[in-house]
Amino acid sequence: MFIPALQSVPSLSFPPVAYVRDGARRYGIRAADTVPSHVYERVRLDPVVGAAIAAAYMAAPSREERAHPAYAAFCRETVRQYHFLVGRVEFGGLGLTVSFVDEDPYTDVTAMVQDVQRHRLKVWSSAATGNRHPYLSDAENDMFRAVHDVFGHAASGRGFDRHGEEASWLKHSGMYSQLARRALTTETRGQNCAQIFHYGGGRFAEQKAVLLPPKFSRPSPRWMEPATAAAKVLC
Repeated sequence: MFIPALQSVPSLSFPPVAYVRDGARRYGIRAADTVPSHVYERVRLDPVVGAAIAAAYMAAPSREERAHPAYAAFCRETVRQYHFLVGRVEFGGLGLTVSFVDEDPYTDVTAMVQDVQRHRLKVWSSAATGNRHPYLSDAENDMFRAVHDVFGHAASGRGFDRHGEEASWLKHSGMYSQLARRALTTETRGQNCAQIFHYGGGRFAEQKAVLLPPKFSRPSPRWMEPATAAAKVLC
């Protein structure tokens, strides 16, 4: 689900779904998530960083050839994650049933998490949104929406507000190779920041197949914890 919005209320956090969190950990040598799990609930998106990401995304073309290797890797790794997600438990998968629907199925992250806890998930299909991707097929884009909702949001314990999207990008980054992570950043951090800081949360950003500056793809933030404020993720 990609509906972050500028909110004045505290960013929602919840206990990560246990079997999803554990599944992400045992995904294999591809997983490189070394961030302690309790850190995700403190992640905040620095508005200066967010605005810079939005500006870079909006200035980029719809598609660029130099992004194709990253997107090819991203696509392969996303499909692999999806098969792990829906694979039968007795064969090492998570056994989650995914349904693709024509309308946004969840009003909030709580409803989605309740479904994931029951080993099911509904995903708003790419075809129904009318925002076609310049590189991914609708089926590939749908698979990504599914794995990001589960391995980004449900595994990090964070919602769909702008800070939750930042935490989910950070969490899901650990399941991708360095090359594929460049595309993941465009698909999550880039689109979300464009929607929030360029469009004010009022519309989805155009989907693109481009590479943002490398610094925006590095999941190696510094955490600052002032006594009177929540931690911020900085680049």
